Amino acid sequence: MLDIGGFRSTGEVSANAADRSPRNRLRDLHRDAGSDTAEQRCEPGYTAPDREPEPPSAVRRFALRWLPASLVESRVDPGRPGVLAVAVVAMLALAGFGVFAWTSRPVAEPAPPPPPVSPPPHAEPPPPEKVVVSVVGRVREPGLVTVRPGERVADALVAAGGPLPETDITALNLARRLADGEQLHVGIPPPPQSEQSREDGKVDLNSADAEELQELPGVGESTAQQIVRWRTDHDGFASVGQLREVDGIGESRFSELRDLVRS
Repeated sequence: MLDIGGFRSTGEVSANAADRSPRNRLRDLHRDAGSDTAEQRCEPGYTAPDREPEPPSAVRRFALRWLPASLVESRVDPGRPGVLAVAVVAMLALAGFGVFAWTSRPVAEPAPPPPPVSPPPHAEPPPPEKVVVSVVGRVREPGLVTVRPGERVADALVAAGGPLPETDITALNLARRLADGEQLHVGIPPPPQSEQSREDGKVDLNSADAEELQELPGVGESTAQQIVRWRTDHDGFASVGQLREVDGIGESRFSELRDLVRS
C-alpha cells in the first residue's frame, strides 16, 4: 500500500497506471480522490476509488485492429511515429501486392488469323500420248494420220504420203506445231473461218480471226490481237491451257473461256 500526501492506494487504480510516469500517476490519484471529503480521506483504511478507464486512443484502436495481439500485449509502445510508420509500410505492401496481382494476371492472346484459302487450281488435262490430224486435199494418202505430240505440219504431210506433184503448199506453215484434232488443207482453199472455227460450238484458237475471238466474253480488240500474235509466235496453240500465257488473260478470265474454245 502506498501513502502519498495522506492518501493510500493499493496499486489497483487501473491497469494503465503502471504505464504512466510518477507525475501522471500522482495527478490521477488527486483526481480520483477529488470527490471524497477530507474526513473520508483521513479515516483509517481509506482507499481511493477506482477511476473509470479512459477510452482507448485512436492510435491504440488502430493497433488493436491491425497489429498482432502478441505485439499489442507486449507493452512495447512504438509511439505515434512508430504506428504511422507501420501504417505506411502496410499500405505500401498492399499497393505492391495490388500491382503484382494486376501485372501477373493472365492475358488472353488473340488467335492467329486463319491462313488465306486459295481456290484450287484447275487441273489441266494431261497432254495426249498421240496427236491425230486430218489431212485433206492434194496428198497421196489423204485422211487421218497419227503423229507424236510436238510434231509439226511437215511431219503430218510426210505421214500422209507427201503432197502431189505441182501442189502449192506455200499457204501452209510447215513449222507450226500440230494440235490434236485439227485439219490440214493441202493445195485446196480452206472453208470459211466461221465454219471451221465454230465446229462443236467452240471457237478454234488456231483458226479464228480477231473478229471471231472478240465474240468471246471478256475479249476485246486488244486481247484478240494478243491471242493472234501469241498464236503466230508459237506456231499455234497445242492446248487450251496455253491461253493463260497470253497477255491480258488471267486465271479469272481463263476460267470463263476454257469451255468455249478449243485448240
